[in-house]
Amino acid sequence: MILKERLGTRPILLAPGVYDALSGLIAEQAGAEAVYLSGASIAYTRFGRPDIGLVSMSEVADTVAALRDRIALPIVVDADNGFGNALNVQRTVRVFERMGANALQLEDQTMPKRCGHLDGKSLVSQAEMAGKIRAACDARQSEATLIIGRTDAIAVEGFQAALDRAEGYLEAGADMLFIEAPQSIAEVEGVVARFAGRAPLMANMVEGGRTPLVDAAGLDALGFSFVIFPGGIVRAIAATARDYYSSLIASGSNDPFRNRMFDFSGLNEVIGTPALLAEGKRYDEGEQ
Repeated sequence: MILKERLGTRPILLAPGVYDALSGLIAEQAGAEAVYLSGASIAYTRFGRPDIGLVSMSEVADTVAALRDRIALPIVVDADNGFGNALNVQRTVRVFERMGANALQLEDQTMPKRCGHLDGKSLVSQAEMAGKIRAACDARQSEATLIIGRTDAIAVEGFQAALDRAEGYLEAGADMLFIEAPQSIAEVEGVVARFAGRAPLMANMVEGGRTPLVDAAGLDALGFSFVIFPGGIVRAIAATARDYYSSLIASGSNDPFRNRMFDFSGLNEVIGTPALLAEGKRYDEGEQ
């Protein structure tokens, strides 16, 4: 699937959040058309820490490479603020594209950045961010690699300022716009009113976040082209893991949890162990 073409068609493209090759593989097996590599989810799962700028560019790049080695779906990557200035942005684009990213989301926060639904954000100037967008577009090897311009200005400068910033990012060459954390349906509709038909629009659904929850069909009807559910898988796994460990410690056995988990053979089927062993055997036996 060519991501740019898919974004121009209906219905809305839904991308579940993933954080490693296993979550990406299961999302693909479940029927996802694309996945979103969430920087927050990398922080949650790799470090057990919040999304406050602790994840490095190289750590995201390693995760992109692992995903691309395991799945064929388009990968949309949370590239934070490009991990520095315009020159850092260019290096990030080159590396992520080489690792297998199909789109990079770049935001206008300062360093260290933080989750778009947390307080205490600060922004670079609109001019600096527009320069980063131009730098990203210049650095990509393929026009099929999309640059997503994100602004976090609603919480810092207000809704109108966020729209004005997004306008500047569109003029700088962004292929898709992401106005993060609108705080009401009226603001969600205001994003569409300003930009519908001019660029694909991206929405972010976070349970417990600042934006009113709207399902994919509702966002499609409003005029959005792309929606991510970036951290849902981690919240689901965290809740399941807490229940699992509590059950194991209390009972001394996995028996009470058996109907909520794969057994050994079930997991091996999911990750393709029989097929991989058969392939290795073919090479070991010198088959052509």
